[in-house]
Amino acid sequence: MTALIAKPWLSGQRDQDPRTASGARLRWGVIATGGIAAAVTRDLELLPDAELYAVSSRTQAAADAFAADYGFARAYGDTGGETGYERLLADEAVDVVYVATPHAHHHEIALAALSAGKHVLCEKALTVNAREASELVALARAKGLFLMEAMWSRFLPSMQRAFEIAASGEIGAVKWVGADLGFPAPYSPTSRLWAPRDGGGALLDITVYPLLWALGTLGFPQTVSATGWVNDDGVDAQNALTLGYHHGAQAQLTSSLLAHGPRTATVAGSAGFLQAIGSINNPKELHVRIGFDDVRTERFDVVGRGYSYELREVTRCIQHGLTESPVMPLEDSLNTMRLFDGVRAQLGVSYANDAR
Repeated sequence: MTALIAKPWLSGQRDQDPRTASGARLRWGVIATGGIAAAVTRDLELLPDAELYAVSSRTQAAADAFAADYGFARAYGDTGGETGYERLLADEAVDVVYVATPHAHHHEIALAALSAGKHVLCEKALTVNAREASELVALARAKGLFLMEAMWSRFLPSMQRAFEIAASGEIGAVKWVGADLGFPAPYSPTSRLWAPRDGGGALLDITVYPLLWALGTLGFPQTVSATGWVNDDGVDAQNALTLGYHHGAQAQLTSSLLAHGPRTATVAGSAGFLQAIGSINNPKELHVRIGFDDVRTERFDVVGRGYSYELREVTRCIQHGLTESPVMPLEDSLNTMRLFDGVRAQLGVSYANDAR
């Protein structure tokens, strides 16, 4: 399969400032008020053509507090007959929604949003399984609406530059990729990271980041071998994937909710290699070495916390009538969910959504 980087960087400018308006103002609705919603909203505030219009939560108090913190015009909580997100989706003024709920709720809410005629940016992983993802993609395409998985790292200048170097041939033919991401997450059966009902586990939450390094430089694999440790709740606390390619390349990827890791990524080619310095989901430096030459360092800054780049892409696409991003196409999200379904089968992990 082809690598992911044979696609334009936004409008063709990798170092474009995401704070530059690209069209008419869009009114955003944010569904959920947790940590990731807050972080992304802070970057959404940086876009001059984005209006923080509405937010929803399970309680009116939480929605009101979030709206007050960030200046949203409308706040919707659950009532006796409707959920907060249903009330938000009924608001005709909302143009696009950002779904920031736990994984297991993505399908239900994104499906409702698309059915209500809203464009959708949905947190990664797009859904819990490939069947759910296929349903969302089919509906978005049928209704001519924009849908994208919020794989924010893919839009970062440092990540795009790394993939550009790999594709350029400067380090030769890529032969292996290694990437890891881990941190000890305090166990709680009700935490979204650990709760089976929420789609908890390392795979859906953090494996997307090591996987991105393999997909961005080698493409989707022909074979996947997975091992891991599944706890008594049926959640994968740690996993290790080996991806195989017909041309002999391999990738080794490790994800853990149990231990700190160096959070490194290495792309090794026949002529040299590149390494990401800093966390692999937001690297601040790339080191490139050809043969035994001195290392070349390329440094990067980000606007905001780094989410602004994906938010600019969503905004630009909707403003220009696109229904999917050329940088993060829907087929890549579908293939990722298919890959994850295969990994879960090997690990013995299943979720309630699988039976629906």
